[in-house]
Amino acid sequence: VHWHMGTEHYSLGEYDENGGGPQRSQDQPTAPDNQRVRPGYRCHHFDKNDRRFTTPYLWQHCINMQVGETYEVHWPHSAAGACGTFNQYQTPFYDGMFCNL
Repeated sequence: VHWHMGTEHYSLGEYDENGGGPQRSQDQPTAPDNQRVRPGYRCHHFDKNDRRFTTPYLWQHCINMQVGETYEVHWPHSAAGACGTFNQYQTPFYDGMFCNL
């Protein structure tokens, strides 16, 4: 299972380069290995005047998450994957995928 800040998959008018969200800090978020996170596409429903998108939340199981930001969480898998081989790590899943599920 992995997640992306912003979406990895493009959806014109829904999740794209014109979506909005909270102001992104220059120094966060980072990946667990302290590398900068590549921002993805953002949702068009963010409203900075709506408390649903701005009220802070105490995240218990995730780090560097922010209310109002767009996240895509997915569990990539494939019945065609080649477990334990180079082909398990294929594009567009640059960080691997579950296979033979």
